[in-house]
Amino acid sequence: MSDPTAAARSTAGPDDAPVVVSSVPGSFPWSVLAERHPALIRRVADAFPYGPEQRHALDDLLRNCAEGVVEPLAAQSADRGRWDAWGGREHYGRSWFDVPFLWSESYFYRRLLEAVGYFAPGPWQGIDPFRPFKLAELDTPEADEELAALDDLAHRPAEDQEEALLHGSLWGNRADLGFSLSGTRGGTAAESQLVADDADVLRSLLAGGTLCLVADNAGRELIPDLLLVDHLLRHGRVARATLQVKPYPYYVSDATPADVLDALRRLTAAKGAASEAGNRLWAALSEGRLTVRAHPFACAPLPYTDLPEDLRQEFAAADVTLLKGDLNYRRLIGDRLHPATTPFAVATAGFPGSVAALRTLKSDVVVGLTSAVETALDAAEGHRWRTGGTHALIQARR
Repeated sequence: MSDPTAAARSTAGPDDAPVVVSSVPGSFPWSVLAERHPALIRRVADAFPYGPEQRHALDDLLRNCAEGVVEPLAAQSADRGRWDAWGGREHYGRSWFDVPFLWSESYFYRRLLEAVGYFAPGPWQGIDPFRPFKLAELDTPEADEELAALDDLAHRPAEDQEEALLHGSLWGNRADLGFSLSGTRGGTAAESQLVADDADVLRSLLAGGTLCLVADNAGRELIPDLLLVDHLLRHGRVARATLQVKPYPYYVSDATPADVLDALRRLTAAKGAASEAGNRLWAALSEGRLTVRAHPFACAPLPYTDLPEDLRQEFAAADVTLLKGDLNYRRLIGDRLHPATTPFAVATAGFPGSVAALRTLKSDVVVGLTSAVETALDAAEGHRWRTGGTHALIQARR
């Protein structure tokens, strides 16, 4: 597989790093558009008894993504003007593979929702096409084991609990890695797979103020996020928290308000410490110490440098904004191929306020590494460490 970042690592600086596109055959972005998206269309079609209209629309989307060009939303779409302003006017009529990867990937999901009738009046309006996949993750033996592990964790010192829950949130549905603490700090299997670790900086930002957590995935990946928020509220590490989620289904498994409720119900229906955490979170929502926000910009195909003013002010007012997952990281960095040694503070200078990222590496974009770490990873694994989900990072700046 070709390495589209090779030239960027040697030549690009923070201001001229190339935007990721999907036009290099064999590259990771190319594989998403050429392989992952067609497979997802077929999976969605099999998950619901959609009628002929929806199935024809899915077939058309499949052909269009493979062979056609980017087309605008229907004129009557309520958000047509928004997508036009979000870059559509520049990209309509071009191959899906030639426009910025972040834009084409995001627009694919908007077109997928259009194909299944999510926004249009009718029986499929408001039906999440990814819901079966999300719910299936909550009802597994692995999920039961992860929640049961909270009972043992509850007897540990609060500092150890925070360490475990932080790593649980970092690794998402590999949360068991975070719960498998050794007796001392720095001894987890998860930590050995970190390519950057600013956990101490992040902890210093949790000083009793306001946390804004921008969520990533639903299901088993959202539960560790909620458990971390519960711990921080319970122990006074933050006084208030806002959970930012997507206003509508996005990127297969990204969390929406409905997914937050599903995760909370999963917790409250459990036993022991998991149930107690779920009930505390329910109370925190009722009392206003925890709020859920679903801003339209959460589904924008744009970097965080293009934040609307209301969201910019909200992030600036928080003591720390914690961004979860790969997509949020790409938007934070601008989905550009910066050299991996670009300082995190430099790459995120346009973000308002203190910011931290918890991210499992599943795409080409990464900054904040030492040259020694990058060299060692490249020598051991080639390009795979960037996209395989086997490594992670905790990065933060004041």
